[in-house]
Amino acid sequence: MTKVATFLRSEWALVVNFATTALFLLFGAGWLADLSGAGWFAFVSLWLLAVMFLSAFAVVRHAEALAERLGEPYGTLTLTLAITGIEVIMIAAIMYTGKGNATLARDAMMAVVMIVLNGMLGLSLIVGGLRYREQAYNLQGANSFLAVILPLAVLGLVQPNFTVTTPGPVYSPVQATFLSLMSLVLYAVFLGMQTSRHREYFMSPNEPAEGAAPHSPGHAVQSASFHGVMLFVYIVPFVALSKQIGVPINHAISVLHAPPELAGLLISVLILSPESLTAVRAALANQLQRSVNVLLGSVLASIGLTIPLVLAVGFVTGQQIILGLGATDVTLLILTLALSMVTFASQRTNVLLGAVHLLVFFAYLLFIFER
Repeated sequence: MTKVATFLRSEWALVVNFATTALFLLFGAGWLADLSGAGWFAFVSLWLLAVMFLSAFAVVRHAEALAERLGEPYGTLTLTLAITGIEVIMIAAIMYTGKGNATLARDAMMAVVMIVLNGMLGLSLIVGGLRYREQAYNLQGANSFLAVILPLAVLGLVQPNFTVTTPGPVYSPVQATFLSLMSLVLYAVFLGMQTSRHREYFMSPNEPAEGAAPHSPGHAVQSASFHGVMLFVYIVPFVALSKQIGVPINHAISVLHAPPELAGLLISVLILSPESLTAVRAALANQLQRSVNVLLGSVLASIGLTIPLVLAVGFVTGQQIILGLGATDVTLLILTLALSMVTFASQRTNVLLGAVHLLVFFAYLLFIFER
């Protein structure tokens, strides 16, 4: 009983998550049928969001413990893959709930790029620069990330606007198949380089190439199998609640006449919040390489894996998937990619670079509501 009590004390969030999941599976249809009352709408939305935040932070906690066990770059790789899996699940669930939101995947990927490469990267560089003036990272690793992110982002989110095989910013089945295969192949080649052939690219220049874990997760670390199982167990209620949270999100956008891009932003904020906290904490601890691995890795995984998976969902369900961004977002995306190349052109960062990225992120938020 002592071990059970200890487990429940350390994993109390799991009890809350499964209890909430069971309640919404049993009564959710009735609870979410009428959200016209402001008080009820706020209560249900905050309840679901709080529980899903608990799940997301628990996933990160166990991924960090795995990072301690496995060393880099496997730790951040586990984290980014887990977060990307959650992202795809939420996109698919809300697409179904919203009767086929054709632009949701595009908006979510754009939000991930803006939040990570501008918002969280800017904040990490600012807090790290204020504390340490300058911070070092491995230039080869950052450039390897950008070398894959650039073509996938442009081909996935910009090029559909200029194709003529199908009307609108939509790829034809042949084009979509090629993009999906290209995304998966490039990501697989990148993973092979990151985990074996050039692991040293993704470690701090001041660390040995053997890959000892560069950080402490700040909580008890058990076996790798335990944390792997717990990471999966926490994702299960997140999957179940993704469809539920889609109802209030779509309701809010409809009632408030908010721009549809807001749904993608809300999904990305929910998913990326614990990962972003990890990156900022690493920068504060003068571990900028870990921040770079987490942030650029999440963008790469989001684009490289979300595009083929969402296109596959579109094929199976017969839904149209719009990937091409509007003119304003294309400008912001190109600006962000160019700025990232400038930021990672030297091995040291400072506060100025962080401030520029952060201001571009605020511009993105402005243009969501003021086109």
